[in-house]
Amino acid sequence: MSSASFAYEVRDPLGKTHTGALEAASADEASQKLRRDGFQVLSVKAEDGAPLDLFPRRVGKKDIIHLTSQLAIMVETGITLSAALDGIASQEENPALKKLLLDLKSQVEQGENFSTALARHPRQFDRTYVSLIKASEQTGAMGAMLDRIAEYMQKEADMGAKVRASMAYPAVMATLAVGVTIFLLTYVLPKFAPLFKKKGMKLPTPTKIMMTASDALIDYWYLWLIGIVVAGVGYYIGSRTTQGRIFLDKAKISLPVLGGLNRKVILSRSLRTLGAMVAAGVSMLDALRLCAAVAGNIHYERLWEMVLDKVAGGERICDALHGAPLFPSTLIQMIGAGEDTGNLDKVLEKVSNHYDKDVELSLKTATSLIEPIMITVMGVVVGGIGMSLLLPIFSLSRG
Repeated sequence: MSSASFAYEVRDPLGKTHTGALEAASADEASQKLRRDGFQVLSVKAEDGAPLDLFPRRVGKKDIIHLTSQLAIMVETGITLSAALDGIASQEENPALKKLLLDLKSQVEQGENFSTALARHPRQFDRTYVSLIKASEQTGAMGAMLDRIAEYMQKEADMGAKVRASMAYPAVMATLAVGVTIFLLTYVLPKFAPLFKKKGMKLPTPTKIMMTASDALIDYWYLWLIGIVVAGVGYYIGSRTTQGRIFLDKAKISLPVLGGLNRKVILSRSLRTLGAMVAAGVSMLDALRLCAAVAGNIHYERLWEMVLDKVAGGERICDALHGAPLFPSTLIQMIGAGEDTGNLDKVLEKVSNHYDKDVELSLKTATSLIEPIMITVMGVVVGGIGMSLLLPIFSLSRG
């Protein structure tokens, strides 16, 4: 990574102020170097003409998964948490991640719990991550817990990637269909309109419909554009209001084909989280709160909150879920069996793995169903426009 020159102003332990310049990959790294030398940093600025990173890298989910795996190995081998964080930071090329690691190391060295230090960075470490680390601090099995967290996060990432990859093809087909339709209506069809008018012929009904649609797209394109923007803004605002979420989230789990898929993804995510929490020794009430938080759908979120209230009142999870339409009855029975035998965490892990496989199968089924539907729709639309052009041409040739 290229370095830049940074001008600094610092104060030494005797209170004397010093200025100068040094080379570093970022302002944060320059500050860390100065602090390690025992100075109090007053300011660090890039010197004029020094290259700046206009597009700084962020800390992504893959970075956190890799970091967690590294920490798990190092802590398991007996390296202290502070030394592990420092070692990883010294080899890290992403300035944002390096800054994060050094901040965590600093907080740990000051005597703060690792979970508390992680909670200061909620964008990188969610409540599930922090809760699992907090539980491991109480049991003294942080290395094993870090490994479990990395596995948990990797499964979540893999499932998300599979869903996105499966939906990419239908999305591309839909975009292509819309693009071809707009091209035919706004470019190809208008080329024939003067010919038809010049001949003064009576146009067939399909051609009239297509010509009207073409005129609407060309003459009122700004209204279509405004409509798209309004729809996008409306969706954005609606998805952030309670009533909007209720409507949209209900649609997501009620759509043909995709609704069942969404329900399975939500169940898999929730059950995996609950299983990980129970296995880590997190209290059941805290675990249920996290299930509600990670559900990603207001209807399942409210269901888990209802279960939380009933469990807090002394009921078992399976009894609290009894009769819930969003949970299959067989799943409730398996949860009950896990509670009866004391192996709830293992049962939940097996069930979540089962749902992961079921989601993969459903994705393949959904894709196999959507593909011919999209091809058929695209063929009908394009064929319809083509026929609307050919019908008057056939009339001219007969005349």
